[in-house]
Amino acid sequence: MNDPAARARPIIVRAPTRIDLGGGWTDVPPYCDKEGGFVCNIAINRYATATLSTDETYDAGRDGASDAAQAESSLIAAAVRRAKLKNVHITLHSDFPVSAGLGGSSAASAAVLGAIAVAQSRDWVRAEIAEEGRRIEVEELGVAGGRQDHYAATHGGALALTFTDRVAVRALQPSRETITQFEQRALLIYTGESRISATTITGVLDAYLAGDPGVCDALAAMREIARSMAIALEGGDLDSLGSLLADHWVHQRALHPAITTPRIDEIVMRAHGAGALGWKPMGASGGGCVLVFCREDRVSPVREVIAPLGTFVPFAVDRGGLAQLQ
Repeated sequence: MNDPAARARPIIVRAPTRIDLGGGWTDVPPYCDKEGGFVCNIAINRYATATLSTDETYDAGRDGASDAAQAESSLIAAAVRRAKLKNVHITLHSDFPVSAGLGGSSAASAAVLGAIAVAQSRDWVRAEIAEEGRRIEVEELGVAGGRQDHYAATHGGALALTFTDRVAVRALQPSRETITQFEQRALLIYTGESRISATTITGVLDAYLAGDPGVCDALAAMREIARSMAIALEGGDLDSLGSLLADHWVHQRALHPAITTPRIDEIVMRAHGAGALGWKPMGASGGGCVLVFCREDRVSPVREVIAPLGTFVPFAVDRGGLAQLQ
């Protein structure tokens, strides 16, 4: 990674997005600081890829750029400034839908920070890259959120993440057969609807701080369901994992009115009717992607009934996390 001869070539680093199976929201301060959080997630091979070149001066501005491009530009500018790196140009490419709820912004920050570390001949410390990515989002970009996405992007694989005043990372060890079955039985469908994650997150946190019993109970239930998900995934009990997804959604949608949408409710209704075991919108929801987990013999019928409601996002599990391609 630190070969000086490679420094003249562009540095290309990619980071995966993730499927958040359960416990999301409990990784967000102040909840995790006060109550302790737990998340079970799994990285997938939908990537943010950063390309860093040292042959031109970095320009933080993009006149007339889209909102997504402006956000990328702000992220890159903040990362470069904080690293005190000069005379570089960084671009980002993503192979996943915008606002999909897959932790794309965290994958982008991990890829950018990984490329910067290579340019500065620094070895990767994955947890440090994860934490710096979150600091950039919170301190520089004003984005409210938790930490789970950053750890999926840097570490890859299936993770059990415990959040207190620090983050404890445990790499789950499901069998290869379990991962293959998961990939075959899980359908990820993009609704095409925009997400309002920052507004929704703020609303949920305000309700928690106000002691809203419904929100407090839901968050606690989601945390415990996530623990059961980690056990089920590592033990290869995918039927239980699917049922836990359905249980999690009951509590997740109770957090805030904007978390579900008519399209999401229709996907859930059709999937349930066709024999799916469980379902869960990704991230803070309000749109984006929905994960539908099927009985082993009902994948095709479920796919058929929900297909008109979105676009399927094929994926496989990413095992490596942050990776340098060149």
